Amino acid sequence: MSGARLSPLSLPGVPAVQNVRLESTERNAMRHSFELLADRHAPAAAAEGAIAPVKMWTRGVPVEAQAAQQLMNTATMPFIFKHLAVMPDVHFGMGSTVGSVIPTKGAIIPAAVGVDIGCGMMAWQLTLSAKDLPDNLAEIRSNIERAVPHGFITTPGRSLKGGWEIVPNSVGTRWRALEERYARILEKHPKIAHKRPAHQLGSLGTGNHFIELCLDENDAVWVMLHSGSRGPGNTIGQYFIELAREDMKTHFINLPDKDLAYLSEGTEHFDDYFEALMWAQDYAWENRQAMMEAILRVLREHLPPFQIGAQAVNCHHNYVAREKHFGHDILVTRKGAVRAADGVMGIIPGSMGARSFIVRGKGNLESFCSCSHGAGRVMSRTQAKKQFTLADHARDTAGIECRKDADVIDETPKAYKDIDAVMAAQADLVEIVHTLRQVVCVKG
Repeated sequence: MSGARLSPLSLPGVPAVQNVRLESTERNAMRHSFELLADRHAPAAAAEGAIAPVKMWTRGVPVEAQAAQQLMNTATMPFIFKHLAVMPDVHFGMGSTVGSVIPTKGAIIPAAVGVDIGCGMMAWQLTLSAKDLPDNLAEIRSNIERAVPHGFITTPGRSLKGGWEIVPNSVGTRWRALEERYARILEKHPKIAHKRPAHQLGSLGTGNHFIELCLDENDAVWVMLHSGSRGPGNTIGQYFIELAREDMKTHFINLPDKDLAYLSEGTEHFDDYFEALMWAQDYAWENRQAMMEAILRVLREHLPPFQIGAQAVNCHHNYVAREKHFGHDILVTRKGAVRAADGVMGIIPGSMGARSFIVRGKGNLESFCSCSHGAGRVMSRTQAKKQFTLADHARDTAGIECRKDADVIDETPKAYKDIDAVMAAQADLVEIVHTLRQVVCVKG
């Protein structure tokens, strides 16, 4: 049986994943199926049968075999440009690993982008310090939870199952800037329609999405949050993932994983997806801005007068962008990765009980100017619920005003990789500007 390994790295001191094999019969089947594509559906590709190199920034952090196989599968796609770049928070995901930078020419894999399109982070420094905070932060957490719809919680007169009951004027203004483009997308693809797109703008969602109050190394207060394009983006993602799968069936294309189904540039489906994708990314951006406004209103009621400080960052970590790398215009899918071009600011959060980091990109060309988007899960949500107790969670979140109940055990700190090891593994990608520790954490 012949096989292929993930290519040895050109980065000194960073080990390659070894012994990832692909059956020669599988490779032959994929090569044959790609030959069946008509020219307008065949992206500009790597050499026939080639497997792209995989460059990994994972020294000192675990990479599970399941994720390694996903990387191998993605590397076989014929439109990968130059190599895959793998961040230290890499872990198994839908179709492609979370923590991957997937550069392509002529195609996008919708499942690699995923359904939380435009998911990302926002952090604002305030002109407040630790001494300005009350000893008991429970009321501030409670009022943030009331001010920002989250989870599936209904707050009478305020929120309805994680969205607005009545859309506030400030949110309505943001929605009107998005509404016309959304209507044009729905004219072509009415199945994308979400029943309450305006009502979810400015809401947190569930899972690993959060709002935090943090203190940096100088005890300055920061507001940090994590969310994406909510239900509207989810609907767009699911719809085009299925459309890509149908395209593969129409053109008799066999794939190592159905979630590697792609849309080829120059086709109607690609153009429509790209339009919807850009809209969802803008929605996610506005979503974070709207939440930040609501949080600051709460803080102004509880804390001394303040202004926005010297640093403010808003960055996607689950998105697609057209960029130029190695002299070529390409598409870059960052699935759980942050743009870290030279001098560009980014955010790398830890977990509910771990430090987070405001970083400045070093513009590392081999990583396609990227870095990790967080610590990355070390186990599944189901496994975390089985392995950890409420006592474990309480101990690991001691001193933080946050939920301590069974419904957040899947987000407990030990379900994630060691953020310090993750940061050490990407020292050539970013420099740390601020180190944050949370004092309040709101989870959906």
